Amino acid sequence: MCAAFSLVNVPAKTQVLPMKTLDFFQRAYIVNLPERKDRRKATEKELQKVGMQITLGRLEFFPAIRPDSPNGFPSIGARGCLLSHLQILKQARDAGLTNVLIMEDDVFMDESFPEFEDALIEQLRQEKWEFAYFGYPTMQPLTPPVKFAPFHEPMLTTHCYGVNASIFDRLITFLEELQQRPPGHPDGGPMHLDGAYNMFREKNPDISALRTSSCLVAQRSSRSDVQPTSWYENLPVTRQLIEIARAGKTFMRSQRSNLG
Repeated sequence: MCAAFSLVNVPAKTQVLPMKTLDFFQRAYIVNLPERKDRRKATEKELQKVGMQITLGRLEFFPAIRPDSPNGFPSIGARGCLLSHLQILKQARDAGLTNVLIMEDDVFMDESFPEFEDALIEQLRQEKWEFAYFGYPTMQPLTPPVKFAPFHEPMLTTHCYGVNASIFDRLITFLEELQQRPPGHPDGGPMHLDGAYNMFREKNPDISALRTSSCLVAQRSSRSDVQPTSWYENLPVTRQLIEIARAGKTFMRSQRSNLG
């Protein structure tokens, strides 16, 4: 007669499921001026392309701040950009989040993003990091495999990056204090946000900044709210022609990405 046995005490194998970007980052925001519905619509389309859906409390649009004056910044838009990102950082800190992902409403998502997403997020789970950039200016084609790698040189643009809670307090204090100084101050005065982040990293060498080995999130070509608008962009016919040219530039970027 066969002996009876039970599987009750036999431990089952634990299956570690891949973690997606929006599972890892406790909150994700897209900075968008409410009147720029064109950018909002285009951004939603880009995110859907890689399987990201706008969801309240998880991935949502942040109404960008538009101040009345530059107050020492290069432009009203530059000041508004910094204030908007700063407010998001404050919200993340006050909510007790462990990290936050911040995007701007001109992101262009490479279609291969989901292919490398799991491995990239696993890297962030395992490694020390304070800044993590998914996108930056480059004309180089995408070269797999895409991994995070440390970098020390200045970074241009802030259209898709993550921030770890370990530097929330330091970074918020730095961004608040630079607004009180005159432009060009050696400790940092009013400037574009990417410049402020570069100076912050320079003054805090212990901070680990990572970026993807290939750019996975580029910038769409569209009318900027940060840089001053040229007078001819306000002419209806000229504006239409410029938008057509920008759309063509974005299309060429997507073709270059596909070739890579």
